[in-house]
Amino acid sequence: MSEAARGAIVLRRDEPVLRVEDAALRYGRRVVWSGLGLEVRPGELLAVLGANGSGKTSLVRAVLGLEPLAAGRIEVAGRPAGRSNRDIGYIQQQRRLDARTPLRARDVVRQGLDGHRWGIARPGRVPWGRVRAALAAVDATNHADVPVGLLSGGEQQRVRVAQAIVADPALLLCDEPLLSLDVSSQQTIAGLVDRRRREHGTAVLFVTHEINPILPYVDRILYLVDGRFRLGTPAEVLTSETLSELYRSPVEVIRRDGLVLVAGLPAPADAHGTRWHDDGLRAEPLVS
Repeated sequence: MSEAARGAIVLRRDEPVLRVEDAALRYGRRVVWSGLGLEVRPGELLAVLGANGSGKTSLVRAVLGLEPLAAGRIEVAGRPAGRSNRDIGYIQQQRRLDARTPLRARDVVRQGLDGHRWGIARPGRVPWGRVRAALAAVDATNHADVPVGLLSGGEQQRVRVAQAIVADPALLLCDEPLLSLDVSSQQTIAGLVDRRRREHGTAVLFVTHEINPILPYVDRILYLVDGRFRLGTPAEVLTSETLSELYRSPVEVIRRDGLVLVAGLPAPADAHGTRWHDDGLRAEPLVS
C-alpha cells in the first residue's frame, strides 16, 4: 500500500485488531494447521490463499467462533473471537438469491445491526440512517427498496458488503466474496473493501481463490498448504522458491502484465493442459 493510502487510515487503536496465537485446528486425527500465529492491524489487508482443504474458510469460522481450536487462541479487538463479538463484520460467498425472496436490500443490510449478521432481526426502533449510510458507502442507494432476489450477483454482493460494514466493525472477514462474480464485479467488490479499510481503518482478512483482483491492495499474504504456511508480503510469498517449498514440488511464479501466474502446482489438468487451483492462480505449462 502506498504512503498516500496509509495516510488516509484513521487508526482507532494501537493494538492489533486480530490476534492469532499458536493456534491449531484438527478434524479427528487430521491437523489442518498448527502453530499458526499472526496479527492484523487497523487498516491492514491480509489475503489468505491455499488449496481446497488447507483451512482457509476454517480460519474464518474459527474467528467467528464456529470452529473450536485444538490449541491456542484468537482475539478480536482484545476480546475472544466469536459470534457475539460485534467488532466483526462478515462478507459471505456470493450466492444467487431466489427472485421470490421477499427481503429488500435495506432489510438485508438492517440484519447487520439488529440481526447481528447471522440471526433474525430483533424488534425495536430501526436506525435506518445507518442503513442508508451503509448502502451509500457501497454505491447501492438506488437498490434500497428493490427485492434482493431481483438484483444481479454483483449488486447482491454490494448489499452483503453494506450488511457487513453497517455496524462499523473493527475487523472485516471476507470469505470468498469474489466467487462466481464476473471480472468487473470482482474489481468493484475488491475496491469497496479497500476503500472501507483506508477510510475507516478497518482490518481485513480476505480469503480468496482470485488473488489478482485484490493484489494491488494486499499488504500481506497467509498461504496455507497441507498444514504448512507462510506469512509475508506478496513479494516474499508469491515466489517460485517459497511455493516450491510449501508444495514440496517444483513451482514457478510468473508475473505478466500485472498478473500473477503459477506453473507446476500439483493439480489435475483440463483437456487443454491448463491447471486451475483454489488459490486463484492459473498454472500454465512451462515452455521449454
